[in-house]
Amino acid sequence: MVDVMGHVAMALLWTLPAWFVWHDRVSAVFVAIAAVVAPMPDVDKYLAMAFPDAVHHHGVTHTVIFAVAAALVAGGLAAWLLTDRVDGWVHGDRFDASSMFVFAAGAVLVGWLSHIFADMLSAPDISTAIEPLWPFIDGSWGIDLIWYNNPLWNVVFLAVMLLAHGVLAYSAFKVDHPYRIEKA
Repeated sequence: MVDVMGHVAMALLWTLPAWFVWHDRVSAVFVAIAAVVAPMPDVDKYLAMAFPDAVHHHGVTHTVIFAVAAALVAGGLAAWLLTDRVDGWVHGDRFDASSMFVFAAGAVLVGWLSHIFADMLSAPDISTAIEPLWPFIDGSWGIDLIWYNNPLWNVVFLAVMLLAHGVLAYSAFKVDHPYRIEKA
């Protein structure tokens, strides 16, 4: 699942619950952030070309600690830069700075962790080992469940996730959702 389609599809899978938590636009933004972030851990491929002695693929950007750090930075930036704009844009949900921080950090964390998980399902066959719990636990974690870059799997998985999100988005935008948590 290592190609971009597979990573986006995994992020879409992980964000399906967003449609049951927030109102229409807010759910869509959460899903979009996670989907955009999902391919980002692979920036280490390009960093490895520039710094071959210091960086390798499936290295530090593919760890839970890096995912948390990226989420905290993104959440802080979103709270600082976007709180006032977003609060006026959403209907029914109130976004103060702390809500914006948690929302943005959560979306980035979900997108980043979904990438790591997807690599854990497919990395062992021809790629470098993935050590998601480094520096706390040393060693590779992964199962060779899916071939590294199976185009059929990636396309079908992405299509199914897009269809699922389309149905949930239609439901969220067109009808009162039976599981939506209403804010007082």
